[in-house]
Amino acid sequence: MDEKKAAEICRQFYLGDVARKLLTPDLTAEEYLQLLIQNKQYVDAVRVLAYALPTRQAIMWASWCARQFSEANPSDSFSAALADVDKWLAEPNEENRRAAMKAAERVEFGTPAGSAALAVFFSGGTLGPPDAPVIEPQKYLTPNAVVGSVLLAALLKEPEKAEQKYQAFIAEGQKIAARR
Repeated sequence: MDEKKAAEICRQFYLGDVARKLLTPDLTAEEYLQLLIQNKQYVDAVRVLAYALPTRQAIMWASWCARQFSEANPSDSFSAALADVDKWLAEPNEENRRAAMKAAERVEFGTPAGSAALAVFFSGGTLGPPDAPVIEPQKYLTPNAVVGSVLLAALLKEPEKAEQKYQAFIAEGQKIAARR
């Protein structure tokens, strides 16, 4: 996450009350993330990570979290969406970006895999058809889709275990950040 200042990153999205009180101008993103974890502000920690990570790593993280959600017997459309995310991660081109969008539509956006695939689509290119004038995605769309994927993976199944899942998901996001 480099030495980005947390305050700079957090200007891009809503923070909860506790998270807002913990934020000071001198904190790096990593320091702030640790404070959020210590104070069990996991949703805000997910947001900070999604916005602090470079696009490719953020999508890799969303994909990893979606896979944890679907450990046993994922649907064909769920698996296909994650396969298309993997294709884009291996080769981030327009064809793979658009394939991820089609997969997201098939599995539905309100799933961890659908949100991860949607994050791929929002990562660049144009939001319109290939032959239409360019409609550039706003820079907040990809991290918001990543946040959606991670939150859905933590909450859709066994929400009573959300705290443990958040901890595992955030730890994996930190590992991905460290591998840069």
